[in-house]
This record gives sequence, C-alpha cells and structure tokens, in this order.
Amino acid sequence: MKNFASIGECMVELSSSGEGLYRRGFAGDTLNTAWGVRALADAAELDVRYVTCVGDDKLSDDMVRFIEAAGIGTSSIRRVPGRTVGLYMITLDGYERSFTYWRDTAAAKLLADDPEALAATLADVDCVYLSGITLAILSPEHRSNLLDVLEGVRARGGMIAFDGNVRLRLWQNVEAMREGLEAGYRAATIALPTYPDEQAIFNDASVEACAMRIAGYGVPEVVVKDGADPCTLRVEGATHVVPAVKVETPTDTTGAGDSFNAGYLAARLSGASPVQAAELGHRVAARVICSPGALIDMATLRACR
Repeated sequence: MKNFASIGECMVELSSSGEGLYRRGFAGDTLNTAWGVRALADAAELDVRYVTCVGDDKLSDDMVRFIEAAGIGTSSIRRVPGRTVGLYMITLDGYERSFTYWRDTAAAKLLADDPEALAATLADVDCVYLSGITLAILSPEHRSNLLDVLEGVRARGGMIAFDGNVRLRLWQNVEAMREGLEAGYRAATIALPTYPDEQAIFNDASVEACAMRIAGYGVPEVVVKDGADPCTLRVEGATHVVPAVKVETPTDTTGAGDSFNAGYLAARLSGASPVQAAELGHRVAARVICSPGALIDMATLRACR
C-alpha cells in the first residue's frame, strides 16, 4: 500500500442554498484534493491522510468527524487548545465565484511549528500534496520548517506535488508571494499550476512559457491547467497538450483545479502515464463544476474513472 498525505487548511464553507440562506460544509483546497484522491483511488492500494491543525472546540470536532467519515485518515490532525478553524463564504456571479474569509486565528497556521513532529508524520508517505495557500498561511519560520521537511521527503525518493493556487491577499506583498511560490515549486517533483494565475504574477507569455519556467526550477513533471482550455504538460523535456472536457452549463467552478489535481495524482499513483492522468483530471473537474460547492459525492467522482 502507498501513502498519500495532503497538507493544508480545511475551513468551514458557507455556500448559498437560495433565498439568502447558506449551507454549512467543510472544504479547503488541499482537503478538496484529498477528497478526490480518496474517491478515485483503490482503498486497498492507497492510504489517504490529511495533515493540519484544528482547535479544541465543537466546530473542530465536527470537522474532524467529517474528514474521518470520508475515509480520510485524521491521525495526523493535531489539536491546538484555545484555537478554532477558519471560515469562508462563497459568492457566485453566474457560475464564477469569489470568497470572503475569516481565518486570522485558525489553528492551521501552526501546522508546521514543530518540524520534528511534522517529519515523523510524513516519514512513511510516498506522495505529499500541498498548495500555495498552505505556504501562505504560515509564518516565514514555519514555512521554512515545512520546506525543510519536504526536502527530506524528496531526498528519500518521495513525490512532492505542489499547486501554486495564487491568493495574493494571503501574502504580505507580491514579492513575498513570488518568493514563496518559487520555493514551493523548487521543492516539488510534480507542479500543478493554473496559467491565468501564474501569468498575472510572473508575466509568462504563454502556457508553454509558464511550463518551461516552472520546469526550470527543477520540477521534472509540470502540468499547467488553463480553465476550460487544454492543459499543457512538460515531462522529461517533452511537451504534451491534453484537451479539456467541454461543459455546456457549469454550475459552480469552486474546486475545479483541486479536483483536476485529485484525478491527476490518483492516476499517477496507480501507474497511469502523465497524459492519461491529465485526461482523468479533466473528467473529474468537468463533473465537479456541474454541482454547487467544492465537494461532491464520492460515488459520483468514482464514475469518472
């Protein structure tokens, strides 16, 4: 059995249920991907765990129970007394979304405060997944702790998958964000960026230029997502373009990139080629954007295989 660990922040999600009412859920970019990997991978072949910190309140209890009920391991979720979890609200304009956050005292900000404990948590992991949000919520010292631990995982042959998931509001300034994202990519063996986000920050002239830039950080496998357009792979010096799955009437694009990542990583961990993995990623993302919120029923996701 292989072990997959997703590191980041799960939050309370408030999504509209109509007439000014909101539905409570739990989501967050790295949990969304762990959810998809769990749905798509054979439970007998891949153990999926979530690595974060939560508080010691009832809301944190509910979150941990929710994650555990999905078949995602919670033994690596650490409790921080006196803290709670963050919250975000989704606002839709058509099928495009924007977010409002409340996360200043979220326990997840402390997930890398003890590097020795974090290294022990990841000691048996074959693939670690994290995002630019994971890095952004950490203090510079804790971010350095996490990157050092990831260097150790990569040194022993583990996979490190990183999605830049650009969120400028979480960083001190653009320069700090560029530095943080570059550090994340340099730690990675698989990069899963989104072209419009990267282009706005790094001024890439094209999707291909974006893939080449990130490959230049020493990433052997780069997958550049581009919304409803094809994704571009740069693997072992070769470029591949994989068409997306067309969706006529999307409902909510929340979690589209996260779900693509889940499909891609689940396929790669099962032995599929990068092109085959990208094809599954597109199918999963296309299905997710036809439903509200970031998470959809696991049985529905499995049908994408």
